[in-house]
Amino acid sequence: MNQNELKKSLSKLPLGDLKYFESIGSTNDEALAWAANDAPDLSMIIADEQTSGRGRLDRKWFTPQGTALAFTLILRPTADEKPYLTRTVGLAALAVAESLRTRDLAAQIKWPNDVLIAGRKVGGILIESVWSGEDVDCVVIGIGINVLRGSVPPMGSLLFSATSLEGELEYAPERLEILHDILAAFIDIRPRMVKEEFIKKWEGLLAFQGELVQIESGDTPAVIGHVMGLESDGSLRLRNEHGESITVRFGDVRLRPLA
Repeated sequence: MNQNELKKSLSKLPLGDLKYFESIGSTNDEALAWAANDAPDLSMIIADEQTSGRGRLDRKWFTPQGTALAFTLILRPTADEKPYLTRTVGLAALAVAESLRTRDLAAQIKWPNDVLIAGRKVGGILIESVWSGEDVDCVVIGIGINVLRGSVPPMGSLLFSATSLEGELEYAPERLEILHDILAAFIDIRPRMVKEEFIKKWEGLLAFQGELVQIESGDTPAVIGHVMGLESDGSLRLRNEHGESITVRFGDVRLRPLA
C-alpha cells in the first residue's frame, strides 16, 4: 500500500483530501489536528501501521504493519446532519458491515461501536469531535479492520474474542478493495443518516437481538436485559427481567452477552 496505489484505487470516489503514512502513532490524532485546520469534508488519514492506535476507553488498538486497515475519515456535518450526530457511529458500522456482507460474511454490529463476524470482533470504530464554541465543527471517524491473520491481537490481550477477514474467508483479501468498498458504502448510506429508515437498517444488523446482555459503565451497577432495538438517537433499548424498557445511552459503556 502506498499513496499512489491509494489514489488510483479510490479515484472514482468523491473524497476530500488524502494523507498516507507508512507508520503513525494514531490516525485519529493526526485527523483531529488536520480537522482543526483546513481538512475538507470526507478527507482521510490512513496508515500501514499504527504504533499508538486506540479504541474506546483508551484501549490499545493493535495495527501491525501490512496486515490491517487503520484509517480515519473527517466528516464536516451539514446543518441537516448536525441534529443526528449521535448516529455517526451507526453510519460507520453500517458501512463496514454492509461492505463485508457483500462478500458473504454475516457481519453484525455489536452496540455501540464494534463489527462482528460469527460473534467475534473483526473491526472497531472510534468517534471524536472538534468543537467550535458550543457547535460541532467536524467529526473524526476512526475505523480499524482486522484483514490478515497477523492483525489479530494475542489471545491474552483480548477482552472480546477476535477474528480477521482472512480467517473467515480462508484467503487473503486485498486491503485496498476492502477499503474502497467500505468508503463507497459510507458515501451511499450517509444521505440516509437523517431518516428514520436509517435506524431500522442499523437495528437489522444489530448483534444479540433478543438475547440477554450485560452493560457495564464505569463504577455504576451493571444493567442486564434482553436486546430489543434502538432509540431514534441510536441509544440501545433493553427489556429487563420485569418486562420494563431500559434505554442505555452512549458513553463509556461495554456490552457483553450472557450465556
